[in-house]
Amino acid sequence: MSDRPDALVIGAGPAGLMAAEELARAGRRVLVAEARPSPARKLLMAGKSGLNITRDEPPAAFAAHYPEGWIRPYTAEFGPEQVMDWCRGLGQEVFTGTTRRVFPRAMKASPLLRAWLARLAGLGVTLRTRWVWQGFDGDGLRFATPEGDRVLTPAVTVLALGGASWPRLGSDAAWVPWLVARGVAVAPFRPANMGFAVNWSAHMTRHFGQAIKGAALCVGDRRERGEFVISARGVEGGGIYAVSRELREGVALAVDLLPDVSADQIAARLQRMKPSESLPNRLRKLGLAPAAAALVMEFGRAMPPAQAVKALPVPLAGPRPLDEAISSAGGITADSLTPDLELRALPGIFAAGEMLDWEAPTGGYLLTACLATGRHAGRAAART
Repeated sequence: MSDRPDALVIGAGPAGLMAAEELARAGRRVLVAEARPSPARKLLMAGKSGLNITRDEPPAAFAAHYPEGWIRPYTAEFGPEQVMDWCRGLGQEVFTGTTRRVFPRAMKASPLLRAWLARLAGLGVTLRTRWVWQGFDGDGLRFATPEGDRVLTPAVTVLALGGASWPRLGSDAAWVPWLVARGVAVAPFRPANMGFAVNWSAHMTRHFGQAIKGAALCVGDRRERGEFVISARGVEGGGIYAVSRELREGVALAVDLLPDVSADQIAARLQRMKPSESLPNRLRKLGLAPAAAALVMEFGRAMPPAQAVKALPVPLAGPRPLDEAISSAGGITADSLTPDLELRALPGIFAAGEMLDWEAPTGGYLLTACLATGRHAGRAAART
């Protein structure tokens, strides 16, 4: 069966829904095809502990978190202020936390998503779930649907299929060979915002699940404040994710466990302690939590204590697998896209979100770029 809808969006995550909204506002009849039983599953999962929608910081500081500079014009066009206004327009008030992270007052993703889907329905957007894209069929796009196979030949298409992380939620990168066969260059996917394996000794077992708070992670010339968690698999959490790109590329990790206290101050405190005291007891008196002290005992036992506390080397055994990562690096290369995010090899087909070759840390940067590229692709497709 063949059909020619006016505008097709494949993928009902943030990028796809934003593209659908812009197409509908421009008067296009929009069909959104989603492979999963419900839309925006990754957004809902990410928002379980509080939906961090963006980061309220100056434009230059915000842009610096997108190392692939080609993505910055889109986040400059639709950045933190615009994202916050967009949320308010959906009836979701926002607030900025102490780290400049922005959250909806309701904290969860579900109220925002419900309001968004209601607005899209009001704009005439049709959402079809369990529609699984299966590649190209001549000039059309073939789908497996609950009603049988469908081949669509839309006037314009926006692809928003996600990257390669969290495949259980739909981002499985099954689309890569279909686009490559049509002349689209796709950089290999790699884990991003992921944990790292550590070969712990048995003594660390009782500290699994404990957070190291208030530390500074030192990676090359970069120093990032944040917390991370010791787990059976290694280290993970926001502080690690912020420097995961450098760590993935092999830069060594050192941790300053007391970043607000100088090495000289620590040395002076240690000198005032009894020489007969054990190292664990001295570390406790310095103010280290048990898990932090255990880290020193694990990796810094042979170092001068002050040095171990201020620059503890943590040997990593490589990144955790891609299917455990929060996001992915790699995707459709910038050279394969026009400035309007149209595929050069496939006129009339646009792409947005994590399909594209960019990466950013957690903290609102990921979601902002997905929304921004979806918005830009949708507006450009509407003009086609």
